[in-house]
Amino acid sequence: MSADPSASPDPSAGPDQGSGPDQGSGTLTQPAPPDISDALAARLARDVWGIEASARALGSHQDRNFLLERDDASPLLLKIANPSVTAVELEAQSAAAVRIAERAGCRAPRALVVGGATVRPVTVGGVEMQARVLEFLEGATLTGHLSRAAVESLGTLAGRVALALEDLDAPAAERSHQWDLRHAPGALAELLPFVDDAVLRERLAEASAAAWAEVDAVAAALPVQFIHGDLTDDNVVTADRVTRLPDGVIDLGDLNRTWAVGELAITVSSLLHHDGVDLPAAMRAVTAYHRVRPLSPPELRALWPLVVVRAATLVASAHHVLATDPANAYAAANLLHERAILDAATSVPLDVASALVLQALGQAVPEPVLPPAQLLVPWLIADDVVVADLSPTSPHLHEGRWLAASAEHDVMSGCLDNARVAVARFGEARLTRSRPLDPDEPHNVALGVELRFADRQPLAAPWAGVVAVTSAGVLVGTGDWTLRLDGMRTALDDGSAVEAGDLLGEADETLWVQVVRAGVGADAPRFAPRGLAGAWRAVVADPSPLVPGHPASSSSGAVDGAALLARRDAVFADVQEHYFDDPPVMVRGWREHLVDADGRVYLDTLNNVTSVGHAHPRLVDAVASQWRLLNTNSRFHYPAVVEFSERLAALLPEPLDTVFLVNSGSEAVDLALRLGQAWSGRRDVLAVREAYHGWTYLSDAVSTSVADNPAALETRPEWVHTVPAPYGHRGASPARYADGAVAEVERLAAEGTPVGAFIAEPIFGNAGGVALPGGYLDAVYAAVRAHGGLAIADEVQVGYGRLGTWFWGFEQQGVVPDIVTVAKAMGSGHPLGAVVTTREIAERYREGGYFFSSAGGSPVSSAVGLAVLDIIRDERLQENAREVGGYLKARLEELGQRHPLLAAVHGSGFYLGPEFVRDRGTWEPATAETAAICARLRELGVIAQPTGDHQNILKLKPPMCFSRESADAVVAALDRVLTTGW
Repeated sequence: MSADPSASPDPSAGPDQGSGPDQGSGTLTQPAPPDISDALAARLARDVWGIEASARALGSHQDRNFLLERDDASPLLLKIANPSVTAVELEAQSAAAVRIAERAGCRAPRALVVGGATVRPVTVGGVEMQARVLEFLEGATLTGHLSRAAVESLGTLAGRVALALEDLDAPAAERSHQWDLRHAPGALAELLPFVDDAVLRERLAEASAAAWAEVDAVAAALPVQFIHGDLTDDNVVTADRVTRLPDGVIDLGDLNRTWAVGELAITVSSLLHHDGVDLPAAMRAVTAYHRVRPLSPPELRALWPLVVVRAATLVASAHHVLATDPANAYAAANLLHERAILDAATSVPLDVASALVLQALGQAVPEPVLPPAQLLVPWLIADDVVVADLSPTSPHLHEGRWLAASAEHDVMSGCLDNARVAVARFGEARLTRSRPLDPDEPHNVALGVELRFADRQPLAAPWAGVVAVTSAGVLVGTGDWTLRLDGMRTALDDGSAVEAGDLLGEADETLWVQVVRAGVGADAPRFAPRGLAGAWRAVVADPSPLVPGHPASSSSGAVDGAALLARRDAVFADVQEHYFDDPPVMVRGWREHLVDADGRVYLDTLNNVTSVGHAHPRLVDAVASQWRLLNTNSRFHYPAVVEFSERLAALLPEPLDTVFLVNSGSEAVDLALRLGQAWSGRRDVLAVREAYHGWTYLSDAVSTSVADNPAALETRPEWVHTVPAPYGHRGASPARYADGAVAEVERLAAEGTPVGAFIAEPIFGNAGGVALPGGYLDAVYAAVRAHGGLAIADEVQVGYGRLGTWFWGFEQQGVVPDIVTVAKAMGSGHPLGAVVTTREIAERYREGGYFFSSAGGSPVSSAVGLAVLDIIRDERLQENAREVGGYLKARLEELGQRHPLLAAVHGSGFYLGPEFVRDRGTWEPATAETAAICARLRELGVIAQPTGDHQNILKLKPPMCFSRESADAVVAALDRVLTTGW
């Protein structure tokens, strides 16, 4: 690879809008090939190559492509090149395909060799063209949403293809054409006259000219080699319909010797129209490419300008094609995508996009430094200034106050009791600018400072400059920088010159202060998403030094999620897993919402622990009030433990009247099993497969889910016996599950090992809320009790009103267990669990010794338990679970009618389990798809996770305050994922 100074085009060559359309007579654009019917293509394949096949036209901008389908062999591709393409060029393309297949670790379409050559001439309508027959690569191109892995994989593939072609030597195949970015100015000069929209034409000309100026500055230093020339989403294929990672490269029709970095620009531009691929996401392809083929500094500078040039060429070329080939449906359909590419490529200034490139590669973006300046408000001192905290952890924003339209005004005004000015910091991610149920990253990072004054304040020029009075505020320009002041009244005329310290005007209540590089001015937003905020620092300076006391910018205190995760991994046991590979750093919760350190608001569909909602004020007050009074171990005598135990027992049917209080569901199940052993004098237990009950020795012994422990069934103690999960879509009919379980109870009794206890979730929670067959528990409970055993209902996940129609899951089965275990919901995030049984069973356990749990039922825990019950009652959360949960289930079922992958929706209330299968006939679990769906939902602001032994069911068990609007948001997000992909 070498730099080729001669490859740099004449910088004076640019889009020429003075000439009219000439229908493709220019030197760079290609004429439209003649129309070729499917029948004619099939005849050419037979007559020239001896191939008997049917032909079906495939889309192309400039060529004619046909799929040749044969009865007894794999399909082939007949590719008839544009009349302007020579046989030598096509032979080079054939050689390049071989190199890619052998060196890049992917598939590529090799050409059939006939008579020592891969190219044959064909004549249609008196026009001679060159044609080849290629291997047809099975698979799909990249459409819809592209995952992070797919974007990275495409970048990696682009790098590998570049390395595979770097020493290709085919001088005769070098040519000048419109897709060679070295010739973009000339190509655009020919193409732009075909853009009949004058506004669009001017936009294309201006954007491409500005970008080309950046390219031209480094053009002589850009390495040159043969490249694919069109390595885009449309020209790669994937054989994996789940991951959709590209593994094949097609269509080398634009192969040419040109700038190597041009390939990456082409690849990146093709990503920009995809659902979910914004500029920061597209940078993943750049990072991946750089790992394979490192980019030089000149290439880094040229990359994004070339993306803009490519985008402009795409749009202009589409108009040219439609003018010269009006029936080209392929070009017409692609124009929408190409406009989206242009919009994304030019959505930020070139300097910002180039800074984003540097950030993606881990390179520092030089932060601008303000020129020497005086204070903007010189009549104030540091003691007059206080910082108004609007961050996600601000104490001013508790109890949902961040949602109020007046939140910023309220916080800043509240800070003025003992100060003359409140400052909202530069670089701060304002929670007040974030909103729930938003699928997009919030634009909430401040690119300026905001001042709120207790009284009117005069403002002075921090430096000498020229004043401009605009609708966006008063601008004071000095050399490379412009000071923007919005919220100031001035008597100065537009164009007035000022010296440092001169009076500019007077600020009223609120003043926005921003310092922007000259030329950007009002185009700089006040707020940016976190993914772009760092790159905006290339053109936006921190104006804090202009404020008395120089309040530190908030960007220095931003949480580094990766560093925090590394610290967690270093000190936390690996077995204590976390959600997601790159988890967001959660710092706040409110109702059914979670907020990360950057102020992104997520919808929490996962948290059956936080039953009454995150940060419920009544619960916070109950904890604080009780802790101020007393918190000690439960052997002391105090009112709260009595009141809570009475309330809990009253929720259960007779004869369940005796309560043990513990700290977790695992402890509750462990104790319940000990009660069973004490009652029956036997260790043997019967459990249901695919269930999870806890992590203590006994609760883990009866946990049979292979998703939680792949060796769960093989490592059970000999006294744990299991029956199949009563799941109607797999195995026996629903009615036969009960018969099989009863038969197992009888078999164990006949062999001299009757079970002392049977434990089951009354609603199959670990499998996503699957309801047990009618009569199942009644039959099994009766069989177990007939042999002296006890029936344990594990309500840790599904109980406490979450099911809506029933407070307890066992009510759905019309039975009364001997022991009930409770946790999770009863503490709403506080460690609290319980076992409720009969006085007789509890007394039998007493015969073996005493029971004591230090914090179980402590004063604070009891106060929490009482507050949760009060909230569930007073806010009608069980009724909300029934109504909104029923609404959500119905909407999800309707979604399943349109998306075959969503085959069933299990559960009730706020314990729902949408199940994904690849085939509704075989019920093959869509495990990989479900994991990918969860990852995509997270990108859209919805936290969900898979469950079940096959990990193909979403566990939707949100806080019970979940609203109808939140239900709609979940359905909308899932519909989007199932429609556009994951």
